[in-house]
Amino acid sequence: MKNNASFVYTLGLVIGDAVAITVAFTIAYILRVTLDHAPLSANVHSHTYIGILTGLLPFWLLIFALLGLYNLRIYEERFAEVGRLLVGSFIGILFVISYSYMTNTTIFPARLVTIYGFALAFFFALLLRTIVRGLRRWLFSYGIGINHVLLVGDTKTTHRLLEALANTGATGYKVVGVVGGVKHPLHHDDSYHQYKSFTDAIAHLRGRPLHTIIQTELYAAGPDNDEILTYAQEHHAAYRFVPGNSELFVGKIEVDLFHSVPIIAVHQTALIGWGRVVKRLTDILLGGLLLIVAIPFMLVIAIAVKLSDGGPVFFRQERLSRFNTKVKIFKFRSLKPAYNGLSPEEAFRRMDRPGLLERYRGGGDQLSDDPRLSAIGGFIRRTSLDELPQLINVVRGDISLVGPRALVAFELDKSDHKNLILSVKSGLTGLAQISGVSDLSFTERRQLDLYYVQNWSFSGDLVILVKTFWVVLFHKGTRG
Repeated sequence: MKNNASFVYTLGLVIGDAVAITVAFTIAYILRVTLDHAPLSANVHSHTYIGILTGLLPFWLLIFALLGLYNLRIYEERFAEVGRLLVGSFIGILFVISYSYMTNTTIFPARLVTIYGFALAFFFALLLRTIVRGLRRWLFSYGIGINHVLLVGDTKTTHRLLEALANTGATGYKVVGVVGGVKHPLHHDDSYHQYKSFTDAIAHLRGRPLHTIIQTELYAAGPDNDEILTYAQEHHAAYRFVPGNSELFVGKIEVDLFHSVPIIAVHQTALIGWGRVVKRLTDILLGGLLLIVAIPFMLVIAIAVKLSDGGPVFFRQERLSRFNTKVKIFKFRSLKPAYNGLSPEEAFRRMDRPGLLERYRGGGDQLSDDPRLSAIGGFIRRTSLDELPQLINVVRGDISLVGPRALVAFELDKSDHKNLILSVKSGLTGLAQISGVSDLSFTERRQLDLYYVQNWSFSGDLVILVKTFWVVLFHKGTRG
Protein backbone atom coordinates (compact mmCIF):
# COMPACT_ATOMS: atom_id res chain seq x y z
CA MET A 1 0.00 0.00 0.00
CA LYS A 2 1.45 3.33 -1.03
CA ASN A 3 2.05 5.87 1.72
CA ASN A 4 1.29 9.44 0.61
CA ALA A 5 2.85 11.02 3.71
CA SER A 6 6.15 11.77 1.95
CA PHE A 7 4.33 13.36 -0.98
CA VAL A 8 2.24 15.52 1.36
CA TYR A 9 5.36 16.54 3.28
CA THR A 10 7.21 17.41 0.08
CA LEU A 11 4.23 19.42 -1.12
CA GLY A 12 4.25 21.22 2.22
CA LEU A 13 7.92 22.08 1.71
CA VAL A 14 7.23 23.46 -1.78
CA ILE A 15 4.36 25.60 -0.52
CA GLY A 16 6.41 26.71 2.47
CA ASP A 17 9.34 27.72 0.28
CA ALA A 18 7.04 29.64 -2.06
CA VAL A 19 5.49 31.52 0.87
CA ALA A 20 8.91 32.15 2.43
CA ILE A 21 10.39 33.64 -0.74
CA THR A 22 7.33 35.79 -1.41
CA VAL A 23 7.21 37.11 2.15
CA ALA A 24 10.97 37.70 2.15
CA PHE A 25 10.96 39.93 -0.93
CA THR A 26 7.82 41.73 0.22
CA ILE A 27 9.49 42.63 3.51
CA ALA A 28 12.70 43.54 1.64
CA TYR A 29 10.72 46.02 -0.46
CA ILE A 30 9.04 47.50 2.62
CA LEU A 31 12.33 47.84 4.55
CA ARG A 32 14.11 49.71 1.76
CA VAL A 33 11.36 51.56 -0.10
CA THR A 34 8.67 52.27 2.48
CA LEU A 35 10.64 52.61 5.74
CA ASP A 36 13.94 53.90 4.34
CA HIS A 37 13.64 57.39 2.85
CA ALA A 38 17.02 57.35 1.11
CA PRO A 39 16.93 57.99 -2.67
CA LEU A 40 16.09 54.98 -4.87
CA SER A 41 18.01 53.91 -7.95
CA ALA A 42 14.76 53.19 -9.83
CA ASN A 43 11.08 53.84 -9.38
CA VAL A 44 9.51 50.38 -9.34
CA HIS A 45 5.88 50.15 -8.25
CA SER A 46 5.12 47.48 -5.65
CA HIS A 47 2.56 45.72 -7.92
CA THR A 48 5.11 45.50 -10.75
CA TYR A 49 7.80 44.29 -8.34
CA ILE A 50 5.65 41.54 -6.79
CA GLY A 51 4.20 40.55 -10.16
CA ILE A 52 7.61 39.91 -11.74
CA LEU A 53 8.94 38.03 -8.71
CA THR A 54 5.81 35.89 -8.55
CA GLY A 55 6.30 34.98 -12.19
CA LEU A 56 9.91 33.99 -11.51
CA LEU A 57 9.02 32.05 -8.33
CA PRO A 58 8.53 28.66 -10.10
CA PHE A 59 12.07 28.89 -11.49
CA TRP A 60 13.43 29.58 -7.99
CA LEU A 61 11.59 26.48 -6.71
CA LEU A 62 12.97 24.51 -9.65
CA ILE A 63 16.48 25.48 -8.52
CA PHE A 64 15.66 24.16 -5.05
CA ALA A 65 14.38 20.93 -6.61
CA LEU A 66 17.51 20.48 -8.73
CA LEU A 67 19.59 20.85 -5.57
CA GLY A 68 17.63 17.99 -4.02
CA LEU A 69 15.83 20.08 -1.40
CA TYR A 70 12.65 18.08 -2.00
CA ASN A 71 14.49 14.77 -1.91
CA LEU A 72 13.96 12.54 1.13
CA ARG A 73 17.69 11.89 1.51
CA ILE A 74 18.40 15.63 1.77
CA TYR A 75 15.54 16.96 3.86
CA GLU A 76 16.07 14.20 6.43
CA GLU A 77 19.65 15.47 6.92
CA ARG A 78 19.37 18.82 8.64
CA PHE A 79 22.95 20.01 8.07
CA ALA A 80 22.90 19.09 4.38
CA GLU A 81 19.52 20.80 4.00
CA VAL A 82 20.78 24.07 5.51
CA GLY A 83 23.84 24.09 3.23
CA ARG A 84 21.85 23.43 0.07
CA LEU A 85 19.21 25.94 1.12
CA LEU A 86 21.88 28.64 1.37
CA VAL A 87 23.31 27.68 -2.02
CA GLY A 88 19.83 27.54 -3.55
CA SER A 89 18.94 30.99 -2.22
CA PHE A 90 22.16 32.42 -3.64
CA ILE A 91 21.61 30.83 -7.05
CA GLY A 92 17.99 31.97 -6.96
CA ILE A 93 18.88 35.61 -6.44
CA LEU A 94 21.52 35.36 -9.18
CA PHE A 95 18.85 33.99 -11.50
CA VAL A 96 16.56 36.95 -10.78
CA ILE A 97 19.42 39.41 -11.35
CA SER A 98 20.34 37.64 -14.61
CA TYR A 99 16.73 37.80 -15.79
CA SER A 100 16.64 41.52 -15.07
CA TYR A 101 19.85 42.04 -17.04
CA MET A 102 18.97 39.88 -20.06
CA THR A 103 15.44 41.27 -20.46
CA ASN A 104 16.48 44.83 -19.59
CA THR A 105 13.74 44.86 -16.94
CA THR A 106 14.18 46.83 -13.74
CA ILE A 107 13.01 44.65 -10.86
CA PHE A 108 14.71 46.03 -7.77
CA PRO A 109 14.23 49.68 -6.85
CA ALA A 110 17.51 49.65 -4.88
CA ARG A 111 20.49 47.34 -4.34
CA LEU A 112 19.63 46.78 -0.70
CA VAL A 113 16.36 45.15 -1.76
CA THR A 114 18.43 42.44 -3.44
CA ILE A 115 20.56 41.87 -0.34
CA TYR A 116 17.58 41.96 2.02
CA GLY A 117 15.67 39.59 -0.26
CA PHE A 118 18.47 37.03 -0.39
CA ALA A 119 19.06 37.02 3.37
CA LEU A 120 15.37 36.96 4.27
CA ALA A 121 14.56 34.28 1.67
CA PHE A 122 17.13 31.95 3.24
CA PHE A 123 16.01 32.78 6.78
CA PHE A 124 12.27 32.38 6.17
CA ALA A 125 12.71 29.21 4.09
CA LEU A 126 14.77 27.71 6.91
CA LEU A 127 12.23 28.85 9.50
CA LEU A 128 9.21 27.46 7.63
CA ARG A 129 10.99 24.18 6.96
CA THR A 130 11.72 23.93 10.68
CA ILE A 131 8.03 24.54 11.43
CA VAL A 132 6.92 21.96 8.84
CA ARG A 133 9.41 19.45 10.25
CA GLY A 134 8.07 20.06 13.77
CA LEU A 135 4.49 19.68 12.56
CA ARG A 136 5.41 16.44 10.87
CA ARG A 137 6.87 15.00 14.07
CA TRP A 138 3.82 16.16 16.00
CA LEU A 139 1.61 14.24 13.58
CA PHE A 140 3.89 11.20 13.98
CA SER A 141 3.18 11.25 17.72
CA TYR A 142 -0.51 10.80 16.88
CA GLY A 143 0.16 7.99 14.44
CA ILE A 144 -0.50 10.15 11.37
CA GLY A 145 1.76 9.60 8.35
CA ILE A 146 3.54 6.59 9.87
CA ASN A 147 5.29 4.26 7.42
CA HIS A 148 4.68 0.61 8.39
CA VAL A 149 7.69 -1.62 7.74
CA LEU A 150 8.12 -5.38 7.48
CA LEU A 151 11.67 -6.71 7.90
CA VAL A 152 12.59 -10.00 6.26
CA GLY A 153 15.77 -11.72 7.41
CA ASP A 154 17.82 -12.91 10.39
CA THR A 155 20.97 -10.84 9.91
CA LYS A 156 22.69 -8.27 12.12
CA THR A 157 21.28 -5.63 9.80
CA THR A 158 17.78 -6.64 10.88
CA HIS A 159 18.66 -5.88 14.48
CA ARG A 160 20.29 -2.57 13.54
CA LEU A 161 17.20 -1.49 11.63
CA LEU A 162 14.96 -2.44 14.54
CA GLU A 163 17.01 -0.25 16.85
CA ALA A 164 17.28 2.60 14.32
CA LEU A 165 13.52 2.71 13.71
CA ALA A 166 12.55 2.24 17.35
CA ASN A 167 11.59 5.88 17.98
CA THR A 168 8.57 6.09 15.68
CA GLY A 169 7.76 9.62 16.82
CA ALA A 170 11.08 10.84 15.44
CA THR A 171 11.63 8.58 12.44
CA GLY A 172 8.06 8.17 11.16
CA TYR A 173 8.68 4.45 10.68
CA LYS A 174 7.14 1.59 12.64
CA VAL A 175 8.31 -2.00 12.32
CA VAL A 176 5.12 -4.09 12.34
CA GLY A 177 6.81 -7.45 11.92
CA VAL A 178 10.00 -9.43 11.39
CA VAL A 179 10.15 -12.55 9.25
CA GLY A 180 12.77 -14.92 10.69
CA GLY A 181 13.50 -17.35 13.47
CA VAL A 182 15.75 -15.09 15.55
CA LYS A 183 14.20 -12.97 18.28
CA HIS A 184 15.99 -9.62 18.59
CA PRO A 185 16.25 -8.30 22.17
CA LEU A 186 15.84 -4.53 22.03
CA HIS A 187 16.38 -1.67 24.46
CA HIS A 188 12.74 -0.69 24.11
CA ASP A 189 9.38 -2.45 24.27
CA ASP A 190 9.24 -5.34 21.77
CA SER A 191 6.13 -4.19 19.93
CA TYR A 192 6.73 -6.03 16.67
CA HIS A 193 5.43 -9.49 15.69
CA GLN A 194 7.69 -12.40 14.79
CA TYR A 195 6.77 -14.57 11.78
CA LYS A 196 8.25 -17.85 10.57
CA SER A 197 7.65 -17.10 6.90
CA PHE A 198 6.68 -14.24 4.61
CA THR A 199 3.42 -16.04 3.81
CA ASP A 200 2.52 -16.14 7.53
CA ALA A 201 3.31 -12.44 7.86
CA ILE A 202 1.11 -11.45 4.94
CA ALA A 203 -1.74 -13.63 6.20
CA HIS A 204 -1.57 -11.99 9.64
CA LEU A 205 -1.17 -8.46 8.30
CA ARG A 206 -3.93 -8.74 5.70
CA GLY A 207 -6.21 -5.74 5.96
CA ARG A 208 -3.54 -3.65 7.72
CA PRO A 209 -1.42 -1.09 5.85
CA LEU A 210 2.06 -2.25 4.84
CA HIS A 211 4.07 0.47 3.16
CA THR A 212 7.65 -0.83 3.04
CA ILE A 213 9.31 -4.25 2.89
CA ILE A 214 13.02 -4.45 3.69
CA GLN A 215 14.74 -7.74 2.92
CA THR A 216 18.05 -8.13 4.74
CA GLU A 217 19.07 -11.47 3.22
CA LEU A 218 18.33 -13.56 0.15
CA TYR A 219 16.73 -16.96 0.54
CA ALA A 220 18.43 -19.98 -1.01
CA ALA A 221 15.23 -20.77 -2.88
CA GLY A 222 14.60 -18.27 -5.70
CA PRO A 223 10.77 -18.54 -5.57
CA ASP A 224 10.78 -17.33 -1.95
CA ASN A 225 12.55 -14.14 -3.01
CA ASP A 226 10.25 -13.73 -6.02
CA GLU A 227 7.22 -13.99 -3.72
CA ILE A 228 8.36 -11.01 -1.66
CA LEU A 229 9.18 -8.79 -4.63
CA THR A 230 5.98 -9.74 -6.46
CA TYR A 231 3.86 -8.94 -3.41
CA ALA A 232 5.52 -5.52 -3.09
CA GLN A 233 4.88 -4.76 -6.76
CA GLU A 234 1.27 -5.92 -6.72
CA HIS A 235 0.41 -4.02 -3.53
CA HIS A 236 2.42 -0.87 -4.39
CA ALA A 237 4.66 -1.23 -1.35
CA ALA A 238 8.21 0.12 -1.39
CA TYR A 239 10.79 -2.69 -1.57
CA ARG A 240 14.32 -2.38 -0.25
CA PHE A 241 17.05 -4.99 -0.25
CA VAL A 242 20.16 -4.94 1.94
CA PRO A 243 22.87 -7.09 0.30
CA GLY A 244 24.67 -9.57 2.51
CA ASN A 245 28.02 -8.26 1.25
CA SER A 246 27.21 -4.68 2.17
CA GLU A 247 30.75 -3.46 1.43
CA LEU A 248 30.23 -4.38 -2.22
CA PHE A 249 27.36 -1.95 -2.62
CA VAL A 250 28.83 1.20 -1.12
CA GLY A 251 31.09 3.75 -2.73
CA LYS A 252 30.72 4.65 -6.39
CA ILE A 253 28.41 2.27 -8.27
CA GLU A 254 27.93 2.37 -12.04
CA VAL A 255 25.41 0.32 -14.01
CA ASP A 256 26.36 -0.13 -17.66
CA LEU A 257 26.16 -2.49 -20.62
CA PHE A 258 29.26 -4.65 -21.06
CA HIS A 259 29.08 -6.39 -24.46
CA SER A 260 25.26 -6.24 -24.26
CA VAL A 261 25.28 -7.63 -20.71
CA PRO A 262 24.03 -5.33 -17.87
CA ILE A 263 26.76 -5.16 -15.24
CA ILE A 264 27.37 -3.32 -11.98
CA ALA A 265 30.83 -1.81 -11.51
CA VAL A 266 31.80 -1.02 -7.93
CA HIS A 267 34.80 1.24 -7.33
CA GLN A 268 36.66 1.13 -4.04
CA THR A 269 35.89 4.82 -3.58
CA ALA A 270 33.74 7.50 -5.14
CA LEU A 271 36.81 9.75 -5.20
CA ILE A 272 37.78 9.25 -8.84
CA GLY A 273 37.96 11.41 -11.95
CA TRP A 274 37.01 15.04 -11.49
CA GLY A 275 36.57 14.49 -7.75
CA ARG A 276 40.29 13.95 -7.26
CA VAL A 277 41.08 17.09 -9.26
CA VAL A 278 38.65 19.26 -7.28
CA LYS A 279 39.83 17.80 -3.98
CA ARG A 280 43.47 18.52 -4.78
CA LEU A 281 42.69 22.08 -5.89
CA THR A 282 40.78 22.59 -2.64
CA ASP A 283 43.74 21.30 -0.65
CA ILE A 284 46.10 23.71 -2.43
CA LEU A 285 43.88 26.80 -2.29
CA LEU A 286 42.10 26.37 1.05
CA GLY A 287 45.02 24.57 2.69
CA GLY A 288 47.39 27.28 1.51
CA LEU A 289 45.09 30.02 2.80
CA LEU A 290 44.76 28.31 6.19
CA LEU A 291 48.53 27.88 6.36
CA ILE A 292 49.09 31.60 5.74
CA VAL A 293 46.57 32.47 8.47
CA ALA A 294 48.13 29.93 10.85
CA ILE A 295 51.77 31.04 10.45
CA PRO A 296 51.69 33.71 13.23
CA PHE A 297 50.09 31.22 15.65
CA MET A 298 52.60 28.55 14.65
CA LEU A 299 55.51 30.89 15.43
CA VAL A 300 54.12 31.60 18.91
CA ILE A 301 53.52 27.89 19.59
CA ALA A 302 56.99 26.96 18.33
CA ILE A 303 58.60 29.45 20.73
CA ALA A 304 56.43 28.23 23.61
CA VAL A 305 57.31 24.57 22.95
CA LYS A 306 61.02 25.37 22.76
CA LEU A 307 61.03 27.46 25.94
CA SER A 308 58.96 24.95 27.92
CA ASP A 309 61.70 22.27 28.17
CA GLY A 310 64.35 23.02 25.55
CA GLY A 311 63.44 19.98 23.47
CA PRO A 312 62.76 19.86 19.72
CA VAL A 313 59.87 21.93 18.40
CA PHE A 314 58.49 19.46 15.91
CA PHE A 315 57.59 15.81 16.02
CA ARG A 316 57.93 13.93 12.75
CA GLN A 317 56.60 10.46 12.20
CA GLU A 318 56.28 8.15 9.23
CA ARG A 319 52.65 7.35 8.49
CA LEU A 320 50.67 5.79 5.68
CA SER A 321 48.66 7.62 3.05
CA ARG A 322 47.10 6.80 -0.33
CA PHE A 323 48.17 3.49 -1.93
CA ASN A 324 50.26 2.62 1.14
CA THR A 325 52.55 5.61 0.48
CA LYS A 326 54.79 6.46 3.43
CA VAL A 327 54.80 10.17 4.33
CA LYS A 328 56.44 12.21 7.06
CA ILE A 329 53.78 13.93 9.16
CA PHE A 330 54.69 17.17 10.96
CA LYS A 331 53.24 18.07 14.37
CA PHE A 332 54.26 20.29 17.24
CA ARG A 333 55.87 18.13 19.89
CA SER A 334 53.48 17.56 22.78
CA LEU A 335 55.40 14.84 24.65
CA LYS A 336 58.31 15.29 27.02
CA PRO A 337 61.70 14.91 25.31
CA ALA A 338 62.32 11.58 27.08
CA TYR A 339 59.27 10.02 25.40
CA ASN A 340 59.34 11.85 22.08
CA GLY A 341 59.37 9.42 19.16
CA LEU A 342 58.56 6.38 21.32
CA SER A 343 55.46 4.25 20.87
CA PRO A 344 53.00 4.20 23.82
CA GLU A 345 54.22 0.71 24.68
CA GLU A 346 57.86 1.84 24.76
CA ALA A 347 57.06 5.03 26.72
CA PHE A 348 54.99 3.36 29.45
CA ARG A 349 57.55 0.54 29.68
CA ARG A 350 60.31 3.11 30.18
CA MET A 351 58.42 4.74 33.05
CA ASP A 352 57.61 1.25 34.43
CA ARG A 353 53.84 1.83 34.45
CA PRO A 354 52.27 -1.00 32.42
CA GLY A 355 48.88 -0.32 34.01
CA LEU A 356 48.73 3.01 32.20
CA LEU A 357 49.15 1.26 28.87
CA GLU A 358 46.07 -0.85 29.58
CA ARG A 359 44.10 2.28 30.47
CA TYR A 360 45.42 4.03 27.37
CA ARG A 361 44.43 1.26 24.97
CA GLY A 362 41.17 0.56 26.80
CA GLY A 363 40.21 4.23 26.60
CA GLY A 364 40.49 4.41 22.83
CA ASP A 365 44.16 5.51 22.90
CA GLN A 366 43.32 8.36 25.27
CA LEU A 367 44.46 9.26 28.80
CA SER A 368 43.04 12.23 30.67
CA ASP A 369 46.20 12.45 32.83
CA ASP A 370 48.82 11.25 30.37
CA PRO A 371 52.21 11.62 32.15
CA ARG A 372 54.06 11.66 28.81
CA LEU A 373 52.72 15.13 27.97
CA SER A 374 54.91 18.18 28.44
CA ALA A 375 53.81 21.32 30.28
CA ILE A 376 52.40 22.86 27.12
CA GLY A 377 51.70 19.55 25.39
CA GLY A 378 48.39 18.94 27.11
CA PHE A 379 47.08 22.34 26.04
CA ILE A 380 48.08 22.13 22.38
CA ARG A 381 46.66 18.61 22.16
CA ARG A 382 43.31 19.54 23.72
CA THR A 383 42.99 22.50 21.35
CA SER A 384 44.39 20.54 18.36
CA LEU A 385 46.99 23.27 17.86
CA ASP A 386 49.69 20.60 17.61
CA GLU A 387 48.11 19.60 14.28
CA LEU A 388 48.74 22.97 12.58
CA PRO A 389 52.07 21.97 10.94
CA GLN A 390 50.19 19.29 9.03
CA LEU A 391 48.88 22.09 6.82
CA ILE A 392 52.36 21.93 5.29
CA ASN A 393 51.72 18.26 4.49
CA VAL A 394 48.38 19.20 2.93
CA VAL A 395 49.88 21.81 0.60
CA ARG A 396 52.73 19.46 -0.31
CA GLY A 397 50.25 16.77 -1.27
CA ASP A 398 51.26 14.22 1.38
CA ILE A 399 47.78 14.22 2.87
CA SER A 400 44.45 15.96 2.26
CA LEU A 401 42.44 18.37 4.40
CA VAL A 402 39.78 15.68 4.85
CA GLY A 403 40.30 11.93 4.80
CA PRO A 404 40.96 8.87 6.95
CA ARG A 405 43.27 9.36 9.89
CA ALA A 406 46.95 8.97 8.94
CA LEU A 407 48.26 6.06 11.01
CA VAL A 408 51.54 4.27 11.45
CA ALA A 409 51.80 0.89 9.76
CA PHE A 410 51.45 -1.33 12.85
CA GLU A 411 48.24 0.47 13.89
CA LEU A 412 46.61 0.23 10.48
CA ASP A 413 47.57 -3.44 10.21
CA LYS A 414 45.00 -4.06 12.95
CA SER A 415 42.23 -3.10 10.50
CA ASP A 416 40.73 -5.76 8.23
CA HIS A 417 40.06 -3.07 5.62
CA LYS A 418 43.52 -1.51 5.47
CA ASN A 419 43.76 -1.52 1.68
CA LEU A 420 40.29 0.01 1.24
CA ILE A 421 41.06 2.80 3.71
CA LEU A 422 44.31 3.50 1.86
CA SER A 423 42.55 3.93 -1.50
CA VAL A 424 42.43 7.70 -0.79
CA LYS A 425 44.85 10.14 0.82
CA SER A 426 44.85 10.37 4.59
CA GLY A 427 43.42 13.56 6.04
CA LEU A 428 44.14 16.27 8.57
CA THR A 429 40.58 15.80 9.80
CA GLY A 430 37.82 13.31 9.12
CA LEU A 431 34.60 11.71 10.30
CA ALA A 432 36.19 10.26 13.43
CA GLN A 433 37.44 13.67 14.55
CA ILE A 434 33.94 15.18 14.45
CA SER A 435 32.12 12.17 15.89
CA GLY A 436 33.07 12.33 19.57
CA VAL A 437 36.11 10.19 18.99
CA SER A 438 36.92 9.76 22.70
CA ASP A 439 33.83 7.57 22.93
CA LEU A 440 34.79 5.42 19.93
CA SER A 441 36.99 2.36 19.86
CA PHE A 442 39.83 1.90 17.38
CA THR A 443 37.61 -0.40 15.30
CA GLU A 444 34.72 2.09 15.25
CA ARG A 445 37.04 4.87 14.11
CA ARG A 446 38.33 2.74 11.26
CA GLN A 447 34.73 1.95 10.31
CA LEU A 448 34.11 5.69 10.01
CA ASP A 449 37.25 5.98 7.86
CA LEU A 450 35.95 3.17 5.65
CA TYR A 451 32.54 4.83 5.36
CA TYR A 452 34.21 8.08 4.28
CA VAL A 453 36.30 6.33 1.62
CA GLN A 454 33.34 4.49 0.12
CA ASN A 455 30.87 7.39 0.31
CA TRP A 456 33.06 10.40 -0.48
CA SER A 457 31.46 13.56 -1.81
CA PHE A 458 32.78 17.11 -2.16
CA SER A 459 29.82 18.50 -0.19
CA GLY A 460 30.57 15.94 2.52
CA ASP A 461 34.14 17.27 2.75
CA LEU A 462 32.82 20.79 3.23
CA VAL A 463 30.48 19.61 6.00
CA ILE A 464 33.34 17.84 7.78
CA LEU A 465 35.54 20.96 7.56
CA VAL A 466 32.81 23.18 9.02
CA LYS A 467 32.11 20.70 11.82
CA THR A 468 35.85 20.43 12.53
CA PHE A 469 36.04 24.16 13.24
CA TRP A 470 33.02 23.75 15.54
CA VAL A 471 34.70 20.85 17.39
CA VAL A 472 38.00 22.71 17.78
CA LEU A 473 36.44 26.00 18.87
CA PHE A 474 33.89 24.55 21.30
CA HIS A 475 35.61 21.27 22.19
CA LYS A 476 32.62 19.20 21.08
CA GLY A 477 34.54 15.93 20.96
CA THR A 478 38.18 14.97 20.89
CA ARG A 479 40.71 13.76 18.42
CA GLY A 480 41.57 10.37 17.01
